[in-house]
Amino acid sequence: MEVFFGYLGALAIGLVLGLTGGGGSILTVPVLVYLLGIHPVTATAYSLFIVGTTSAFGTVQNYRKGFVEVKTGLKFALPSLTAIYLTRKFIVPNIPEVLFSIGEISITKNLFIMILFAIIMLMAALSMIRNNKSEKSTVPPNPIITVVQIFMVGVLIGLVGAGGGFLIIPALVYLAKLPMKKAVGTSIFIIAINSLIGFTGDIGNIDIDWSFLFIFSFISILGIFAGIYLNKFINEKNLKKGFGWFVLTMSILILAKELLL
Repeated sequence: MEVFFGYLGALAIGLVLGLTGGGGSILTVPVLVYLLGIHPVTATAYSLFIVGTTSAFGTVQNYRKGFVEVKTGLKFALPSLTAIYLTRKFIVPNIPEVLFSIGEISITKNLFIMILFAIIMLMAALSMIRNNKSEKSTVPPNPIITVVQIFMVGVLIGLVGAGGGFLIIPALVYLAKLPMKKAVGTSIFIIAINSLIGFTGDIGNIDIDWSFLFIFSFISILGIFAGIYLNKFINEKNLKKGFGWFVLTMSILILAKELLL
């Protein structure tokens, strides 16, 4: 039964990613870890491949509709994909199995990753729930600060295996001044680049079940095609807010499971 819901989760990941340009990928690690029993570190690597492949197909669809700003996407992708690759290649493999202990309680590598992931989910949920009608800054962003911020986003993405769309979309809207439709399409393009290049940093570091990855990704790709199609008929703001509450609930449950159970 868990396997059935796991593959159903794959469809949901693609569906939400296609609808919102971000958010669906935040479900990938919980689905892999809690429904399919995959090791957390391996799950973060698999998540990059699944999200990257799914987003690549979604990018093709959005590009045909004129919703992808390639030059802007590449400018935003370069700092983050560098950070993701370095994080997956050098940082994640060298995190000690036990970070530290407090009395009889040990903070392990797996626990650290899942708690960090839950915190990222919490941030994503708040980003989707809150009203984004806040006034745009008239002060032009500092390019150096922007690059550093995007690089740090890449480090977070590399650690937890999420696509980072909830962080990328606001940057595209407020820094690159893209309209929401193009921000969503360009976000999926950036996620595809970031995730697939980040995944290459894991090759050689973990044993990869390619057959599972291809099947799971195929189902997720079906979901993103459906999501892009349904995007025309669904109120995006209401969808994001509703999904945000779902992600908020999930993050609290993950924190409770990891810290209390």
